[in-house]
Amino acid sequence: MLEGVILKGIGGFYYIDTERGVYECRARGIFRKEGIRPTVGDAVRISVLDEEKKKGSLDEILPRRNELIRPRVSNVDQAVIVFAAKSPNMNLDLLDRFLLLAEEQELDIVIVINKIDKDKKENYLAAAEMYWDAGYSVICTSAEKEIGIVPLRTALENKISVFAGPSGVGKSSLINKAFPGLELNTGEISEKIQRGKHTTRHAELIQITEKSYIVDSPGFTSLYLTHIPSEKLQYHFREFLPFVHACYYNGCVHINEPDCAVKEQIGKAIHPMRYERYVTIYHERKEEEERRF
Repeated sequence: MLEGVILKGIGGFYYIDTERGVYECRARGIFRKEGIRPTVGDAVRISVLDEEKKKGSLDEILPRRNELIRPRVSNVDQAVIVFAAKSPNMNLDLLDRFLLLAEEQELDIVIVINKIDKDKKENYLAAAEMYWDAGYSVICTSAEKEIGIVPLRTALENKISVFAGPSGVGKSSLINKAFPGLELNTGEISEKIQRGKHTTRHAELIQITEKSYIVDSPGFTSLYLTHIPSEKLQYHFREFLPFVHACYYNGCVHINEPDCAVKEQIGKAIHPMRYERYVTIYHERKEEEERRF
């Protein structure tokens, strides 16, 4: 048996990268019976059925380190979350929801602010500073002007990285600039609705160097956090972490309680906008949980 990694799955066929090349495989029927879905990024074992035609059978899925749902991909090292400075305008509420999902999955995170050349007033710098101060790696780029491409390429080395973010922010364009020759599809922004056309049809693991892979996946504009309990949200805002256990009351959620160490840091170690979004998302989750009972 050969071990490999699922690069992509289309129409019931899975393409497995191994030391002997890429094999086209069908998954064994037992996976369907047991409700197991092979996923891009899975480490697997295959049986070779036809060496010349590179055909095989996907026989075993090895244990996953993690699994994202949207996009569906497993064994990711880091999330590269891309937003545009302009066209479309940056939605920081949505960015924080992407961050929550990546933090909950314990991924390394790189925030990329693209299209900085279009922001003539440089308003993106305030957002970049806020996330730098929160402890994130932030790279400011312009695919069109080839700004920030080298730092982005360095950040992707020796990692399996998932690219995420809304449609139209330039994910595919950035990847193409960082790694010429990949020629991923790109689309134009609709001037009328300021949203990108979905140019990537399915999640696919793309080898960019010997030990580096990226996932280019369909853009999306909303994120569901229903699997994260409201009381756990505080642990996914990384600038909260030094203070969450210093509150006077056990079980403090840092909203209405007195003597709260987190609230004392608002405007200091914690940016007011980040705190406000925490409160908004906390109330959303709390209402959803109460409706369930």
